[in-house]
Amino acid sequence: MKVVFFGTGDIGLPSLEALIASREHELLSVFTQPDKPFGRSGNLKASGPKRIAQENGIKVHQPESMRAMDSVELLRGYDPDVVVVVAYGQILSKQVLEIPSGFCLNLHASLLPAHRGASPIQAAILAGERESGMTVMYMDEGLDTGDILLAHKIDLVPEETGGSLHDRLAEVGPLALMEALELLRDGKAPRVVQDHNTASHTGKLKRGDGAIDWTLSAASLYRLIHAFDPWPGSFTALSDGTAIKVFPRVEVLGAPDPDPGKVIEASRDGIIVGCGEDALRILEVQPAGSRRMPVIDFLAGRNLRVGDCLAGDS
Repeated sequence: MKVVFFGTGDIGLPSLEALIASREHELLSVFTQPDKPFGRSGNLKASGPKRIAQENGIKVHQPESMRAMDSVELLRGYDPDVVVVVAYGQILSKQVLEIPSGFCLNLHASLLPAHRGASPIQAAILAGERESGMTVMYMDEGLDTGDILLAHKIDLVPEETGGSLHDRLAEVGPLALMEALELLRDGKAPRVVQDHNTASHTGKLKRGDGAIDWTLSAASLYRLIHAFDPWPGSFTALSDGTAIKVFPRVEVLGAPDPDPGKVIEASRDGIIVGCGEDALRILEVQPAGSRRMPVIDFLAGRNLRVGDCLAGDS
């Protein structure tokens, strides 16, 4: 089949590479978002899909908007059988969805209808779910509301982070995509309507989402710190205003009468902080403007005492 790939995020790279390597499908072009300023220098950075496509001689397009008529006509000129979308970053219009002779397929990093939207990976960890997966769905004009073709499930591990789950689901993508394309080619692809009554939604993450609210339970904060690693990260602040980033080397401890945000212990064994329920032991931090370090190294340069209060601001 003739395929056009739409993608911007790195989660789609293995799927794109599978299409490039495929002998059964012809990859016509790649559509991705325009290059964005990156870092303090502000130099423009190309998306991963753009780099992979160019390395393999695949034509790349970067329209500002796929709603513009010249963008629509550009895609129409390829006359694709299938459009494959993985973390593209724009909602496609009805005009675009109607262009392929077959279907527009979207690979979404959750088990739909759970966690529709922009941050499904983090949402699954925050919710304490035991499994996630990559869903292949037929696209419609809604946000992740299309009928499901298939889903590949994976179990979450106890120490799962946003980064590790992202990478694991990225590797599931090619398996799900190639199976979906094979089913479409053979005329055997199922089409299952989502149960919209059980759907949940998740928005785009912002840096401020990582501010630690110590009134939450230790179990909730454990999930938050894991879900938001590596981005946006999880942050708290010392009583003197010094911001520190907290890494997923944390443990939930029982505490009969915790005082949220209060330091219960600060020693070589970690910083133990009271939460809304139970307490959290922190083993690794990064002070603002410094390196990532074990708590024992951090405490060597700080006079952090029992009874000091940590704030949720960073």
